[in-house]
Amino acid sequence: MKILVINGPNLNFLGIREVSVYGTADFDYLRQLVHKKCAQDNILCRIFQSNHEGEIIDRLQDAYRDKTDAIIINPGAYAHYSYAIHDAITSIQIPTVEVHISDIETREEEWRHKSVTAPACVKIIKGKGLDGYIEAIDFLKEYLNKPE
Repeated sequence: MKILVINGPNLNFLGIREVSVYGTADFDYLRQLVHKKCAQDNILCRIFQSNHEGEIIDRLQDAYRDKTDAIIINPGAYAHYSYAIHDAITSIQIPTVEVHISDIETREEEWRHKSVTAPACVKIIKGKGLDGYIEAIDFLKEYLNKPE
């Protein structure tokens, strides 16, 4: 099984930005956490981060070409307004789980409450901290192995 984990804008600043919301663990810790889980489960994992919408779309399209089995995406703020990322997820037809470290529905800023990219995904996980990535991996293993 081959999984791609995409992290959007500012996620490379984990442990630096808004630690009261996102925690003190940094991006390298998240990468290690995901790689360790995937290694335990015999999953080939690639992790990609970009602060640029077009690069995220390009990487989603590359996932189609390189025959990625599943995607975990934390689109960051793009979740709230990027119909282009929504369309890219829809077009590649690869099972995708959207993850948010915080619970976007309970955040102070009202504009964060809705994700326009989530409807293109098979599941959304929010408010579970970095453990949301682990939950997404477990979900996708089960999802990909369910009988047709």
